[in-house]
Amino acid sequence: MDTIHKIGRRKTAVARVYLSEGKGNITVNKRDMETYFPTATLQYKVRQPLTLTDNDKTYDINVNVFGGGITGQAEAIRLALSRAMCEVNEEHRLVLKPEGLMTRDPRMVERKKFGQKKARKKFQFSKR
Repeated sequence: MDTIHKIGRRKTAVARVYLSEGKGNITVNKRDMETYFPTATLQYKVRQPLTLTDNDKTYDINVNVFGGGITGQAEAIRLALSRAMCEVNEEHRLVLKPEGLMTRDPRMVERKKFGQKKARKKFQFSKR
């Protein structure tokens, strides 16, 4: 099997996933996944496409991710892995799509407007 390369995005995080045959090792930015994502919920988010398709111990995964926070990065990796699983076998799509793993989440931070404190919040108004 050749190496499969897929990209996933979430907010400002961009993840590049390289999938190859192996024993189930996940490396994120040249570090082990357990050290890069310390909480169990983030580790679950990253592994979710693999567990749903029963490929936990089948592939070695190398990830380069940058931008955003750790939650956005974990969700970007999840999207890239979902796309890679569909590349491996098209039938995985039937499992991943109902879980909402194949859709790119379009929500982004709204920009700050001039004359305002934040995107929606205004400066304090004084009547007198």
